Amino acid sequence: MNRDLTAYRKSYEKSFLEEEDLPESPVVLFSDWFKQVEAAGGVEEANAMTITTTGLDGYPKARIVLLKHFDEKGFVFYTNYDSEKGKAIAHNNKVCISFFWPNLERQVIIKGIALKIEEEISLRYFLSRPRGSQLGALASDQSNVIKSREYLEKRLKSLESEYKDKEIPKPQSWGGYCIEPIEFEFWQGRANRLHDRIRFSNQKGSWIKERLSP
Repeated sequence: MNRDLTAYRKSYEKSFLEEEDLPESPVVLFSDWFKQVEAAGGVEEANAMTITTTGLDGYPKARIVLLKHFDEKGFVFYTNYDSEKGKAIAHNNKVCISFFWPNLERQVIIKGIALKIEEEISLRYFLSRPRGSQLGALASDQSNVIKSREYLEKRLKSLESEYKDKEIPKPQSWGGYCIEPIEFEFWQGRANRLHDRIRFSNQKGSWIKERLSP
């Protein structure tokens, strides 16, 4: 199949980035952008982010996960530690996350170090999840090969019966990571492909702002 996509065109003209208008903290700017994206509407999950890891085979791999908390310390998401991404992080915890918000023609790319969060925090979040999600975490040996969809459905039904009217235990292999940022890049679409790109780099504990050529 041959599909020509060269006619796809869009002019980005919704906003701009000027250095003098930006806060000193990239986390503050990220928070401001996140609120604006939510208020503008049109993005079903503003907290959906792409996380890229380097696999044990040496290849980078990107997939979507959901951001569940962020502050000056970092960006938190949850997964199975024994999954492909968990094994990749155990081998090399330098990761990259990115957000694309087409409703405001914005992108944020964040490089950082992924570290496991405290077990108590993971447990608290796990217990706040819907029971179906809790059971799903037990039912799935994430990233492992399985025989069929039917196998997974049967396992879920078995667990529903086993834990009927009982508290569902958090799997030991399930929990959160906090990505401690070392670099942010804020991208604002502009006309004629002359996009605004502002990079914040952490140098000796201080954030340094630089404009990058588009």
